[in-house]
Amino acid sequence: MAFIYDEPAHTFSEYLLVPGYSSSECIPANVSLKTPLVKFKKGEEPALTLNIPLVSAIMQSVSDDNMAIALSREGGISFIYGSQTIESEAAMVARVKSFKAGFVVSDSNLRPESTLADVLALKEKTGHSTMAVTSDGSKNGHLEGIVTSRDYRISRMNMEDQVKDFMTPVSDMVVGSSDITLKQANDIIWEHKLNTLPIIDKEGNLMYMVFRKDYSTHKQYPLELLDNQKRHVVGAGINTRDYEQRVPALVEAGADVLCIDSSEGYSEWQKRTLKWIRDKYGDSVKVGAGNVVDAEGFRFLAECGADFVKIGIGGGSICITREQKGIGRGQATAVIEVAKARDEYFKETGIYVPICSDGGIVYDYHMTLALAMGADFLMLGRYFARFDESPTNKVNINGTYMKEYWGEGSARARNWQRYDLGGDKKLSFEEGVDSYVPYAGGLKDNVNLTISKMRSTMCNCGALTIPELQKKAKLTLVSATSLVEGGAHDVLLKENTSSNYPK
Repeated sequence: MAFIYDEPAHTFSEYLLVPGYSSSECIPANVSLKTPLVKFKKGEEPALTLNIPLVSAIMQSVSDDNMAIALSREGGISFIYGSQTIESEAAMVARVKSFKAGFVVSDSNLRPESTLADVLALKEKTGHSTMAVTSDGSKNGHLEGIVTSRDYRISRMNMEDQVKDFMTPVSDMVVGSSDITLKQANDIIWEHKLNTLPIIDKEGNLMYMVFRKDYSTHKQYPLELLDNQKRHVVGAGINTRDYEQRVPALVEAGADVLCIDSSEGYSEWQKRTLKWIRDKYGDSVKVGAGNVVDAEGFRFLAECGADFVKIGIGGGSICITREQKGIGRGQATAVIEVAKARDEYFKETGIYVPICSDGGIVYDYHMTLALAMGADFLMLGRYFARFDESPTNKVNINGTYMKEYWGEGSARARNWQRYDLGGDKKLSFEEGVDSYVPYAGGLKDNVNLTISKMRSTMCNCGALTIPELQKKAKLTLVSATSLVEGGAHDVLLKENTSSNYPK
């Protein structure tokens, strides 16, 4: 007969953390949220780590190159969605890797033959008073000079006057070479009292502009996640069908880590995919796998060579796998069991395989609970879909701004590749919905608020690191009436009272 678990599966909302002793050192400023992203051997350091334990989901409505850059700046990583052509996904990865914080591709460009009227029109269009003059007026043309508001006086000039007659020529300018670092560029700006430093290649073609005003901006990202070449770290999703073509393209584009995107990871298809990657690249290409919900599934993927394992089936806000197929498990129970399996595997083999909790997060405090239960980091979809940086439209629904959000298992995503069922290339039924989520503004402020809550809660538990939290945390199940008691109750709320983001 079928195996039946004695205990019901629980969700994060059914647990609370019980406070522990907090020393005088337990203040949020002392909390480190650094966590391993990929597996490592005992006594060694992981090849990739996160500065905050948040990654954005492998979804069309969440993770593109803009999201990847924004999240890397805050210390996390995005996994760019794989439900697109190989060429377009690789191009997104390449754009993230080529983006240099502080190095701005010029969007205000003129030709030497442009007129003062063109200058004023371009300023009106872009709002920028500094404009590069290139031979062909393109962003990467041969640099001829620069025009700023100091170079012209409307009252003393004609609209037909040509830029070449009043621009500052490149021969009179200080420029930087293509191999310059941001620190070196800023040093030159301050040394020569410049407002702008153009960066050119060996042929004199314009590459970037570095602005004095951006200097303070660079200090806003103390946890920025960069590779050894000071480029943003980025992940990418793959599937178990076209991996022989997709993986090489993503590796060539510069992806730091890959992840198999599948609704269920305990399968021969994932074993084949991992084996092919290991045979071709060895351990040089980092790749996560999943999703699983028990110890057996974790051990299978760990032994297949996964660099991390994702946990969760049916717990996402747009996922309807459980009601469609009756497959899944309460996310809290799944995380607790897999975390125990990870620790046992580490004791047996000396190899630590990080686990990622994917789905089931409703409130910010659920994130800290998931970490306390053993997750090394969290994959979030809806959370990031609410922000300006997600690739979906912002729409007005009955006077409230919302962002579009759909699942990879929905008809809209048309992502047949993530279902390892063989056969034809189409979805026979949906396992995700098309929806809206409340618009929440920019990523930076929201993530900083979430991280502040996380650090504060960890201090309440007497922990300054995630491993210490997992060691010291005390968790208690709560009753239905306790859930009511835990929120505002028996009062009449004022209309301007802030609410949690899922509502």
